[in-house]
Amino acid sequence: MKLSFHGADESVTGSCHLIECAGKRVLVDCGLYQGGRELDEENAGPFGFDPGAIDFLLLTHAHLDHCGRIPLLVERGFRGEIIATAATRELARLVMLDAAHLHEEDAERRQRHLSRRGSKEAVAPLYTMLDALNALDRFGRTAVYDQRIELASGIHATFTDAGHILGSASIYLELEEEGRRRTVAFSGDLGNAGRPLLRAPRPPPKCDVAVMETTYGDRRHRPIQNSVEELYSAITDTFSRGGNVIIPTFALERAQELLYYLREGVSIGRLPRTMQVFLDSPMAISATRIFERHPECFDAEVRELFREGGDPFALPGLHFVRTAEQSMAINRLVGGAVIMAGSGMCTGGRVRHHLEHNLWRHEASVVFVGFAARGTLGRSIIDGASQVRLFGQDVQVRAAVHTINGFSAHADRAELAAWHAAVRPEMTCLVHGELEVMRQFKVLLTDTRVEIPVLDQVMDL
Repeated sequence: MKLSFHGADESVTGSCHLIECAGKRVLVDCGLYQGGRELDEENAGPFGFDPGAIDFLLLTHAHLDHCGRIPLLVERGFRGEIIATAATRELARLVMLDAAHLHEEDAERRQRHLSRRGSKEAVAPLYTMLDALNALDRFGRTAVYDQRIELASGIHATFTDAGHILGSASIYLELEEEGRRRTVAFSGDLGNAGRPLLRAPRPPPKCDVAVMETTYGDRRHRPIQNSVEELYSAITDTFSRGGNVIIPTFALERAQELLYYLREGVSIGRLPRTMQVFLDSPMAISATRIFERHPECFDAEVRELFREGGDPFALPGLHFVRTAEQSMAINRLVGGAVIMAGSGMCTGGRVRHHLEHNLWRHEASVVFVGFAARGTLGRSIIDGASQVRLFGQDVQVRAAVHTINGFSAHADRAELAAWHAAVRPEMTCLVHGELEVMRQFKVLLTDTRVEIPVLDQVMDL
């Protein structure tokens, strides 16, 4: 039995871990590295294993840094079975097709630039729409929370609710080989308990080895209600100055949670009913529709709202913006609008255009409600850059910048420690976090052997 690490090792993105047992190879996640152009080479590089030798891929959830290299895995020979929850399956389809479209567009744009300079170098996308469609064909059985699945003789998997995004899961593996038994729990990304839509994370049983994320292992989140009040204040203050509020938004979960709180703000009178809200992200719009189809993933209060015929995401003045022309038209508004657009880290998407039109205005505000990795435009703005580069020109940062961490979909330091205490592993492998954060979190774990794996490290179980 072996466990090896092929992504999110001493870093936050690119989750990918491999179990070898009883002659089978089980991959847990196959994510994209995110952060900057310098990571393109890592995404296109070798996986660290033979894709054609993988028998199963267990997908914890549909965020790009967990599923974004699956089409490339298939293009390079993977012919095994992908297993995920029903909601993850739907969301992963959306995410992978969108990513493939963006890869193709980016390759075409770079090819044009090279051709104009007289270069004959050929540019290929990381993967294509066809690769993404082929990847969808590899999805097989649907995982149901807390129901044990036999992958092969000696290998069983159980998905438990991770409370991170719709359909997200921690994965508990029971392994047996030559009479030896081991259990391994993969946390996936753990949710921030007490938020309004999803249930709190449900830890798997006690395990021998835990592979756990540490994104916010160095800090506590602010109470969610304080964060909601800060959001409402940022919006009303911006409107009083005559500006727009730009919210770089992750399409899965964060966009839907913000719509929920904006609807609440209007209903209790904290926000004006005349407020115009633009969800400028075709993927977020589609994801919202998928959320509406899976009330079984929500907590009791939201499920009751659905049963009564309500919609937790509907509010007055909400506009779904699908076309580029509609998106460009928003920039004619000088004030009174909340503009939610992807991507959450500002690495691409329509939010960059809205930043170009608003970032230099004292009247405007930019509100960050999620994690931004090092090397991203979002991280530069959060860290206080006085100017940033957008579409080939320098743009001054004069807008008010708010960072509201209480909306994070990730567990904080205390919640991570509580999850770890529940699974009580003999050995813990820390992944999916910045190295200094892992080192700080490691200090808390005094009752277990702790490893911080490096890329392509192999451990004998």
